[in-house]
Amino acid sequence: MKVLFTDNGKHKALAPLTLTRPVADLRIGITTIAESWISLLNVIEFGYETEDYIQIKYEKINADIKLAGNIKPSKELAKLVLSLEENSSLYVNEEFVAQKGNGNTRINHDGVEMIVINHLWDIFENNHQAISLDFKRITEGRVSNKLNATNQTAGEHPIFVEEGASVNFSILNAVDGPIYIGKDAEIMEGSLVRGPFALCENATLKMGAKIYTGTTIGPYCKIGGEVSNSIFHGFSNKGHDGFLGNSIVGEWCNFGADSNTSNLKNNYGKVKLYNYETEQLEKTDVMFCGVIMGDHSKTGINTMLNTATSVGVSSNIFGGGFPPKHIASFSWGGRDESPKFMLEKAFEVAENMMSRRKKELTDVDKSILSHLYNLA
Repeated sequence: MKVLFTDNGKHKALAPLTLTRPVADLRIGITTIAESWISLLNVIEFGYETEDYIQIKYEKINADIKLAGNIKPSKELAKLVLSLEENSSLYVNEEFVAQKGNGNTRINHDGVEMIVINHLWDIFENNHQAISLDFKRITEGRVSNKLNATNQTAGEHPIFVEEGASVNFSILNAVDGPIYIGKDAEIMEGSLVRGPFALCENATLKMGAKIYTGTTIGPYCKIGGEVSNSIFHGFSNKGHDGFLGNSIVGEWCNFGADSNTSNLKNNYGKVKLYNYETEQLEKTDVMFCGVIMGDHSKTGINTMLNTATSVGVSSNIFGGGFPPKHIASFSWGGRDESPKFMLEKAFEVAENMMSRRKKELTDVDKSILSHLYNLA
């Protein structure tokens, strides 16, 4: 099967995370949305339909089926897609899911398990469920490697340890959900972990980390301090003490030591979050929200971030006091009056960070960043 993932009109709604990637490349649970579909449908070839300036990095193909990139699938939903007849479109609970051929014949279903991402907060609000969905798919029929005797475990939910993973002198609590420890990942001494939790391939929990339920640490991330119900996409670091809750962090980000994020207003009210469609703060339907951070952004030591802060791409946040709730891409300092971070310097920082992981900032990556720089 060949599939094409469409942004489904959610590009701006899910920015700043989607400023540098298609919607289907968002991570929720253990894997990205696209990776979940690819596994469940046994996809042999796939492509993306996204914004023109991003499309240069992601191939668009002629496909058998077009899939909504904002839908995290279950096994039941995948079966419905596989049974879709030619020239039909599938809707579940009024949400578009898939189209085969011209899609003129509409098929409606209700009550099928899936996760719909229409707003940024839908990602961390549903990450508990997404981890459990991915856990079943990834571990079904497989046997976990054993934890050594230095660790303490609790709970009836399973703990799965992939090949090469290292866990020592830590407490893993699987009372509320499963715990997944990816290939060659490491949990250092004294870490406290509550499931549902996912530590992806080659990721690291630093010594004494305190990790609460609903948290995903993406591939090659290094995370310390206190983290609750948050998602790191990959190659990002929060290596020191400081709190991060109900947050989503892109790739190649870094939090300086003792950076802290508020995730609850003093009046316990619903939060407002910057909306890239309306270009203003919009009221949400959630009480808890920390920071949403685009790729390549960083904070200096002792940075304090307001409840529901939105950070664009390649921003550097530093200095005393609280920066505004919306920090534009390529901000140098993070204040309204801050100058722009020079594009060549942004390239240099990205290249330095990526080279440490033997990755390259390609000309295509630079083209995407240049486009965003011209809009900032």
